[in-house]
Parts: sequence; structure tokens; C-alpha cells
Amino acid sequence: MTLPYATLPGDLDHLIADEHVVANRLFEHLEAGRGDRRMLVDQVSYGRALHAHAEEEVLYPALAEIGVAADAEEGLDEHQALKRLLVLLDHADPGSRKFERALNKLIGGIRHHIEKEEREFLPALRQAVGAEEMGRLGERYLAAKRSAPARSHPTVPPTGRRRRLMRVAAGFMDKVRDRVSGRSNVLSTDASWLLDHQAQRILDTWSRLVLAPYELLTPEQARQQPSLADAAMEILQQDGRPTDPEEVGSAADVTVPGPGGDLVVRVYKPLGQTSDPVPVVMWVHGGGWILFTNDDYDASCRALVNRTGAIVVSPEYRKAPEHVFPAAHEDVLATYRWLRTNAAGLGGDPSRIAIGGEGVGANMAAATCGQLKQAGEPLPVAQVLVCPLTTTAQYGASMRDAADARPLNRPLLSWMMMHAFLGVTDSLKDPRVDLLPLSAQGLAGLPPTLIVTTDRDVLQSQGDEWCARLEAASVRATSVRYLGVMHDFFGLAAVLDKAALAQEEVALHLRQAFGEAPAAHPLDGAPMRRPKVIG
Repeated sequence: MTLPYATLPGDLDHLIADEHVVANRLFEHLEAGRGDRRMLVDQVSYGRALHAHAEEEVLYPALAEIGVAADAEEGLDEHQALKRLLVLLDHADPGSRKFERALNKLIGGIRHHIEKEEREFLPALRQAVGAEEMGRLGERYLAAKRSAPARSHPTVPPTGRRRRLMRVAAGFMDKVRDRVSGRSNVLSTDASWLLDHQAQRILDTWSRLVLAPYELLTPEQARQQPSLADAAMEILQQDGRPTDPEEVGSAADVTVPGPGGDLVVRVYKPLGQTSDPVPVVMWVHGGGWILFTNDDYDASCRALVNRTGAIVVSPEYRKAPEHVFPAAHEDVLATYRWLRTNAAGLGGDPSRIAIGGEGVGANMAAATCGQLKQAGEPLPVAQVLVCPLTTTAQYGASMRDAADARPLNRPLLSWMMMHAFLGVTDSLKDPRVDLLPLSAQGLAGLPPTLIVTTDRDVLQSQGDEWCARLEAASVRATSVRYLGVMHDFFGLAAVLDKAALAQEEVALHLRQAFGEAPAAHPLDGAPMRRPKVIG
């Protein structure tokens, strides 16, 4: 089911509905016989333990307050029954009769519970308390999840004075058990077996490094967690391979004026650069407007320098929630305008500047092109959008099919938007971030565009749709989809072959735009109704 009304990313019903979609997708993997059965059930068990605790702390008391105490009691009773099944699964072996019978009952019970909540409980609560209160309840719900035990405890009372003491003791026990058993190591990986072996190893390694799934943390906590780049470094060390970054001519930070104060911009120059001006690429890193820095995307920039011979410039834009939308977008636009004026001083050719980015960085790259077009300013000669976010809506089949994917799953995407648009939620429909509704007239004349997507990414559908919208506006747009890899894969070429292939594809697109590689065959310029697929 899906909620039959609009919600905002931080609303209680939005958060709960996201968790429902993830749980159902994990069930679909189990029913289809794919994935690691023990790992999938451990992820279900962890998710439902936190979900049940937070609902008991926030949702059910709220239902009681609006006069539907019977519904709250019904929900509590269902939780207790589901918790008992989760305890059975925790102690049974996958494939055993006991395990499979308990799993079938659990799946049926949770799906019934989901239908009841989405059809009755959540709509009734929203109607009674209003949209603003649903946002406040959402904040409390996330806080409750952060303090929840990691396993189900049907013996802990769902309400009453003894609950808090017993919950604290249970939470401590769970941490010890999970550390000893290794269960905590699998909670942030992809258990579907839909990734290739290299991508799976990266996520398994990353999952062992992080404290907890990002969407359970505060922004401050999440920023302290390792990135996929750290996981790649760990793999190189395990394999005894060199960990030095890819060599370039130079990499140095410079300070440029920005709309909110000085900005730090990293400038990468190619090896053996002469006095002849070279092309320039502005590359915008990802991180959901909240996480990561140029250091985490350093490998992407170095790869582009060496594969294109261009100077690569990457802005360190302001982050939310300290600086909410449109601060980051304004910084990226300001950096591009600075670059256009100062490219020659860097040794670059001002007439051959391209733009690109990853994730929300791709969103800001595309938005920059749109703003330049609207202002009548010179456009980049090309743009590259890797795993782009092109709408703030939960758009397309991938939002369900990859709801459980990592590192970016559906709840994390909502978490990012909740913080990035904190206090400015009306800006979720701003054309600088919500690109899909733009008219063909507004898109016409944009530079040749390469869109890179993956099949295990909630953003895949909106990347494909953006390509179709550009084509409909007579923009030369090409889409390439890489199978068996995840969001944020592009900079991982040292440990992921498909990342290396994607870097070559991007470099070819840029070199063609710069006039340094043969133009594509005329047939290649025909509308691509389907993406080129790399298996």
C-alpha cells in the first residue's frame, strides 16, 4: 500500500510508510528465494524492533490522545505477537521447518499490520492533529528509534513504569549480543544478492565500519561515519594493494567568494600541463546536501583529470541543516560563474567548460545549467549526471524496487530531504531542485547530457525520466545503466570494475564535447528510448 495523501519527508506517516516499503521489499526477496536468508531476516528483525518501539513511544499514545484508544491497543497486541515470532526466528536456522513457518506467519502478520496502519491509523491521526503536528511527531519518532533496543523483547511491557528500566537493560544486552554474533555487521549492507561480487564486498566492508544505518543518526553522528571511499581503502589494504590516490599534476584548495561567505574550491590539474589552455570540468560531489566533502569524492575528480586531460574544479558547498536549501545550490552556481571568469588564470579554456556531479551534486549541476539558461548566460559545453536526483517526489518503480538498497535506501533519502529542507519545506517544489516538472521550453537548448544510473538505486527511475524529458525537448541526451552496482559507485574504480567503465564512458562524453575525441556516430545521436545497459 501507499498513503493516499501527500506527506512531507519528516512527517510521522511518511517515515512509517517508508519503513513499510522497505520491510515489504525484504519480504519479496525472501519469498523469491534470493539473497542471504539469515541476513535478510536479521535486517527485518532489526528494522521491526526499532519500528515497534518507536510506534509504542509515539504513534500509539498519539492515537489514544485523539480518542481511538482501541486502535492503539489493537496495534500493541499485534506488536507483541510479531515480536514473539521475531524471537523464534532469531533462534531458528534458515530452511528449518520452525524458521520457515515463523517467517510465513511474520510476513502475513506484518502485511496485515501495514494495511491497517496505512488505511486507518495514520490517516485518522493526520486528520485529527494536522500536518504540522505530524512533523513534530516525526521528530519524536526518529529520536525514539535512536534509543530503541536492537532486538524484539515481547517480555518487556509495551507501556507502564517498568518499561523504561527493562528497555535500557534490553538495549545493553542487545549491543553485546550483536557485537559477539556479528549481527551488527550486516545491518547496513545489501542482502538481496542483486549486486555483483565486487560491489557486494564494498557494501559488506562498509557495513562493518559504520556505527549504524545513517538514517538512524543525527547529522552530526552521520558525518563521523565512514564513507564508501573508506570501505574501498579498507579493501585495498586487505588485498595488499597500493592505497595512494591516483596521481595528478596537482590538487590544491583555493578560496573564492560565495553568496554566504568565502568558499573552498579544490582545483585538480593534469600531469604534464603545458602553457596551452586545457578544458575544464566542474564536478559537484554528493552526500544528500548534508554529508561528505571533497575528500570523500577525491577519487572521482582524479579519475576525470587523467581520463580527460582537463582541469577539474570541485566546490565545497555549504551543508544542511546548518545551511538549508538553497544555500548549496547558490554556492554551486556562484562557483561556476567564478570559474567562467577565472578559468584562463587556472590554465583552462573558458570556451570549453563542462559540468557534472554525483547524486545531489548532479541535481545541482543540472540546476546550474537551468539557471544559466534562464539568465541568458553562456552554458557549459556538456553535462554529466551520475545517479542524479531530479525530483523531490518519491518517483518511479525504483523507489519501491530499490527501497532496501544501500548505501542510499528510501528512508535515508527522506532523512536527507527532511534535514536539507528543514523549515523551508515549501521549497521542495522549487524548480532548482524539483526538475522533472520543468517544461520542454525550459529545457530546450541545454547542453549534451550523459546520465549514468544503476539498477540498485532508488533514484534510477527519475534519472531515466530526466533523460526522456531532455530528449523530448530536443536536447541530446544519453543514458547508461550499470547493473549490479549501487548508488555512489562512480569513484570506486580501484575496487570496482564497473566504476572504471563508467569513468571511461563519462570521459568519452566530455572529450567529444571538448572536441578532443571523434564525434559520436550519427545514429548515436538518435533518441534513446531505453538506456544503454552495462551488465
